[in-house]
Amino acid sequence: MTWKPELDELRAREQMAREMGGPDKVQRQHDGGRLTVRERIDQLVDQGSFHEVGAIAGKAEYDAAGKLSKLTPSNCVMGRASIDGRPVIVLGDDFTVRGGSADATIPMKPILAERMAQELRLPIIRIIEGSGGGGSVKTIETSGRSNLPGQLGISQFHYQYMADNLGIVPVVALGLGSVAGLGAARLAASHYSIMTKTTSALFVAGPPVVAGIGQNLSKQELGGWEVQCRAGAVDHAVETEEEAFQCARRFLSYLPSSIHSVPARAEPTDPTDRREEMLFSVIPRDRRKVYKMRQIIDAVVDKGSFFEMGQMFGRPIITGLARLDGLPVAILASDPYHYGGAWTADACAKTVRFVDMAETFHLPVVYLCDCPGFLIGLEAEKSATIRHGVRAMAAINQSSVPWCTVIVRNSFGVAGAAHVPAGRLAIRYAWLSGWWGSLPLEGGIEAAYRAEIDAAHDPKAKLAEIEARLNALRSPFRTAETFWVEEIIDPRDTRKLLCEFANLAAPLRTPGPRAFSMRP
Repeated sequence: MTWKPELDELRAREQMAREMGGPDKVQRQHDGGRLTVRERIDQLVDQGSFHEVGAIAGKAEYDAAGKLSKLTPSNCVMGRASIDGRPVIVLGDDFTVRGGSADATIPMKPILAERMAQELRLPIIRIIEGSGGGGSVKTIETSGRSNLPGQLGISQFHYQYMADNLGIVPVVALGLGSVAGLGAARLAASHYSIMTKTTSALFVAGPPVVAGIGQNLSKQELGGWEVQCRAGAVDHAVETEEEAFQCARRFLSYLPSSIHSVPARAEPTDPTDRREEMLFSVIPRDRRKVYKMRQIIDAVVDKGSFFEMGQMFGRPIITGLARLDGLPVAILASDPYHYGGAWTADACAKTVRFVDMAETFHLPVVYLCDCPGFLIGLEAEKSATIRHGVRAMAAINQSSVPWCTVIVRNSFGVAGAAHVPAGRLAIRYAWLSGWWGSLPLEGGIEAAYRAEIDAAHDPKAKLAEIEARLNALRSPFRTAETFWVEEIIDPRDTRKLLCEFANLAAPLRTPGPRAFSMRP
């Protein structure tokens, strides 16, 4: 005697689950240019590594004899898998079943996935398409009651794990279709988020709901990739789902599996003493002229290793991950193409989030600084730039990871002062093009020397004379004489010194939780 009848029934149920919402719904998904959730998982993870949990959970229908006639699976598919040989947790919304709405799922499935990630200390990848919240409007009628969000009920655990995991394991979120409500929150509550450009959209509430307040907008107008990437709600957008999977895999390669370990070193492939001649002339002598900071980043980090995050948001600051002598580091860099590198409110918010992530996952920080200060003017005041700036300074000062700053050109004012954490050791170098002070001379000379200029026979000549006199005193060598800057270096030596920093920092990386957790 065997248990073959029961095994046959299990296999039959599993087959019904794999059919998802049925051939017509699967075809509609494909017609919309989107993969199904199971196809997505297969392409994301290592071949054959997905171990599904709760495959046959769903809504069953039985005939008069009590025999199973139909099984509609829960529209959450989740389980364990591996990416590049490393264990991960994966969960995905099945849009072919009730459009990914939570009234067609079993709440414990996504909650269990989040719990598995936290307690097994594994990265989690959320594949999101749908609302994922308390259900649709029809749920009121089907359940006979109205849902009260939060506190009592199982949803509170989802919110708690969603927030707590940001301080424990790497969280990646892929928005691969229409994402609204709790689905939008799950996408934003991540360390790295991606959208597809033509097939996805993200919003708190979709166009039919927004039309109720008089705004008649298409999905792309309301929450397309350009809207969300510029707003900073999403980090990146790509053309295809396969590109999204590649980005997710690459992002995870720089991070540990959880805060209880440190990022792994890759096999070094780039000489640490490589010198790039272009670095000697890349900074224009005319300080009003811009240059390409990303070209400098690529020249000093391991070749091909720079992975930028949030390119369209907070554009005076460039953020991303890279390797130095194989060791993962977090890169902050100024971008003079946007407000000359001056800190805007958005740039400050971007800095806070990025520094918090580096602190959470024990990534040493390298800052290539060219900051003329905070952005000034009425719009800067209306956006509370100074408050956001102080938050960025606090994030930098509260960080404990090893820190190295290279002053490429400007460092002025309060924002300039935040180029290193206060009150602890940071390694610092200045290029020959370094230029700094409490405030830029431009505009300040007229105020400070007003009487002398007004009394001069030729005010313009007098202004030029004072400016030349002060600029001579502003030589970086004058600062070095008093040891207010530790080292002025040949820019071509930057890579060698940064690789030395990464190796000095490597044994200082300390696994474990930090005093504060990262917030989205």
